Amino acid sequence: MKHIPRKRFGQHFLCDDGIIDAIVRAIAPVAGEPMVEIGPGLAALTQPLVERLGRLTVVELDRDLAARLRQHGQLQVIESDVLKADFAQIAQALGAPKIRVVGNLPYNISTPILFHLADYADKVKDMTFMLQKEVVMRMVAEPGTEEYGRLSVMLQYRYNMGRLFDVPPGAFRPAPKVMSSIVRMV
Repeated sequence: MKHIPRKRFGQHFLCDDGIIDAIVRAIAPVAGEPMVEIGPGLAALTQPLVERLGRLTVVELDRDLAARLRQHGQLQVIESDVLKADFAQIAQALGAPKIRVVGNLPYNISTPILFHLADYADKVKDMTFMLQKEVVMRMVAEPGTEEYGRLSVMLQYRYNMGRLFDVPPGAFRPAPKVMSSIVRMV
């Protein structure tokens, strides 16, 4: 059954196999390590990640997508708004002092998600996200530049940041109206 992207959830589904492979290579998952994917959607990243990890925990708000994901035996599905998810509790449930967090974050609420996750910095080994390029540029901005501001300061205080590569709108269905970028936060 075809899933119709919901605008209110900011859904744009990654569909470019080359980009998916590049993101998975950048994440470099290792079998058995505890990882959480935010917003797995139609499982474009989820499937190659779980193939390498063996198991994967996913946080999905859309109940229809969560139901689909539950069909996959190697996924632990947390049906929740990521802004309400307790990542310390998730790390504890996974039996890990630190977890890895990845995802294609909804662009319409990416900044609140980043600030929410910053509260759990001591429970996170690293994070690799796809976000709107403009947001990533603010995240990694150097002091004294036009992009440098509250987001830069709040995140760079807790993480070493790095912009990895850009993702064009055509890599998604439906295509967003903006360029995307992959960012790593350690």
